Amino acid sequence: MPRKKKQDLGEVVPQKEAFVTDQPITETLRVNYMPYAMSVIISRAIPEIDGFKPSHRKLLYTMYKMGLLGGDRVKSTYVVGQTMQLNPHGDAAIYETMVRLTKGNEALLHPFIDSKGSFGKQYSDMAYAASRYTEVCLDSFCQTIFSGIDKDAVDFVDNYDGKQKEPTLLPTAFPNILVSPNVGIAVGMASNICSFNLGEICDAVCALIDNPDCDLTDILKAPDFSTGGYLLYDKDAMSQIYQTGRGSFRLRARYSYDKKHNCIEITEIPYTAKVEAVIDKIAALVKSGKIKEISDVRDETDLSGLKITIDLKRGIDPEKLMTRLFKLTPLEDSFACNFNVLIGGNPQTLGVNELLCEWIAWRSECVKREIYYNLVKMKEKLHLLYGLKELLLDIDKAIRIIRETKNEKDVIPNLMEGFSIDKLQAEYIAEIKLRNLNQEYILNKTSETQKLEKDIEANDELLKSDRKIKKLIARQQEEIKKKYALPRKTKLLYTEDAPVYTEPEYEAQEVEIVMTKDGYFKKVVPSKSHNAKIEEHKLKEGDQIILSQTCMSDCDLLFFSDKAQVYKAKIDDFDAVKPSALGEYIPAVLQFDEGEKFFGVCVTKDYKGYVAFVYQNGKALKVPLEAYATKTNRKKLTNAYSGDSPIVFVCQLTQKEDKKDPTELMLTSDGGKRIIFSAALLTEKVTRQSSGVYVFTMKKGQKIVDARLFADDGSEEMKEYSKFRKTKLPSTGTSVK
Repeated sequence: MPRKKKQDLGEVVPQKEAFVTDQPITETLRVNYMPYAMSVIISRAIPEIDGFKPSHRKLLYTMYKMGLLGGDRVKSTYVVGQTMQLNPHGDAAIYETMVRLTKGNEALLHPFIDSKGSFGKQYSDMAYAASRYTEVCLDSFCQTIFSGIDKDAVDFVDNYDGKQKEPTLLPTAFPNILVSPNVGIAVGMASNICSFNLGEICDAVCALIDNPDCDLTDILKAPDFSTGGYLLYDKDAMSQIYQTGRGSFRLRARYSYDKKHNCIEITEIPYTAKVEAVIDKIAALVKSGKIKEISDVRDETDLSGLKITIDLKRGIDPEKLMTRLFKLTPLEDSFACNFNVLIGGNPQTLGVNELLCEWIAWRSECVKREIYYNLVKMKEKLHLLYGLKELLLDIDKAIRIIRETKNEKDVIPNLMEGFSIDKLQAEYIAEIKLRNLNQEYILNKTSETQKLEKDIEANDELLKSDRKIKKLIARQQEEIKKKYALPRKTKLLYTEDAPVYTEPEYEAQEVEIVMTKDGYFKKVVPSKSHNAKIEEHKLKEGDQIILSQTCMSDCDLLFFSDKAQVYKAKIDDFDAVKPSALGEYIPAVLQFDEGEKFFGVCVTKDYKGYVAFVYQNGKALKVPLEAYATKTNRKKLTNAYSGDSPIVFVCQLTQKEDKKDPTELMLTSDGGKRIIFSAALLTEKVTRQSSGVYVFTMKKGQKIVDARLFADDGSEEMKEYSKFRKTKLPSTGTSVK
């Protein structure tokens, strides 16, 4: 091939214009975003009236076509691979869908998949085994969801590549939408449907068929969950859920007290809780000192089921402790209902009554289509039997016609002409084996004619009567209840009977707090320190007290570090000690970062006042304490102050109505100069990270080496400090010599 000529460096090569178009944001949303949002809502996250999401439906139908309803178990990985023909997602997503539908996972009251192997647990974070190790088949309960699927009960559509057909819905013979729990998060909407007891749901359907205006709260008491526990029953709240499809209720764990071993055994927890989360929360409460009655907590779950054991200290009332744990841990949790369902492709939030009515209407159409399918088949069979009846009149004639016909293609026309029957009837007669051309066989076949005529007449009448269709649905509910219904697992506990934990009344008391320069803190109650003086406080060698004040025990403490971080705590978090004690080392107690040191402390209850900061470069400022108030119980705040220059001093300032704070600060530089000024002259900055303004102007290379509060007691010694006092800032300072 000839080489391309090198581009002349002096030649200007025209640049290809980029394809850029302006598009309004509204058009971008309509063309790009809305189709995606609708796809997530309709084809992924929100369940339909049959109670399934597309991923569930594709998986179960694949297993049905594989002959796993009533068949032997096969490897899960084989099922996952076959499902990918309908569900073009990764094998991990399909297998995760399968796991939740299995009996081993215990997420459903009535599992659809009979499983063998480790599939994890709904109440635990335990991982499930890989699909190559587990085996599955359809549970016999699935007969209720595939009834009529081969009789045109539902519509079928092409799969994603058009090579197979799949059902748009499964013809569930019971309201699976309210029996199997479902959670889905779409774009701009979500769905959270709780499960109900199958027997109660069947009774509710029958009651609605008899009386569409009946009150279901007397029949369908409350939701029922596979993990059991107690449901705190409030009839008004439950009625709201039944009417609107929205609302919440609380679930509580079930426990027993083992007096012999002095321990509490929790055997059922709320559906929304996990064993690991419960244990971690209890351990955190014990570690923080909020609960002191527990000596140990452990997970003793085994093949027999869930069990959390809590060992108690001596003399502890287990019922009072459990009421506290219900308040402070996931052992009592709420379930927020949002009955958002796709009805005809449109998401709608419906109450229980409306949802059941929609299901009855949809199920009626399925039953009609199944009856019509059977009716067509019966009419076709009756038509063939009518032709066979004609043959009964003269069997010898039929044999003679077939024997005397020279060409095979003329057999059907000759039979049609000989017996005055149509082509279908003639083909049916021609296919009868010679051994069956006897009077007994033909009489037995034609005797079905009368039965078929009666069945066709009954089905015709059934199709014309909506009332009879609904009665048939009611009978199906009774049969399903009799065969598959189980007793309630979640027991009802009426709210007025449920023990509720109330926080004991707390009364703040007056305490003395002491903080040292090296970071040691101690709280001393007045009874122990009434006659104690500051000099009596035990200190580490070389340490000194930087704060000693009397305050109420419900105040907050803000501990500032040299790394621009502040650690928050309450005085009540610390135990009272004697003045002779060294105190608690704050960096260790509050878990300061490695190499981080304590620098200053503020005490506040209402977060009024200011925090003053002085930096080495001569800048200073005051920040409102309110900037450090948080709505959540955060224990650590980063970027508590500016890190542009090393910090020299931190102190707390009170807020005065006349804005004339009598507090004075004294700053000394390594250049031998000093200033004293009122803290009221400090510039106030709202932002914590503000670097402040200059208050002390120094020569290049100089810095502030000492800053402290200045207390003028009016003595003669203090008069010589008056020369350092400044009324305007910034100042170059006055020489110390």
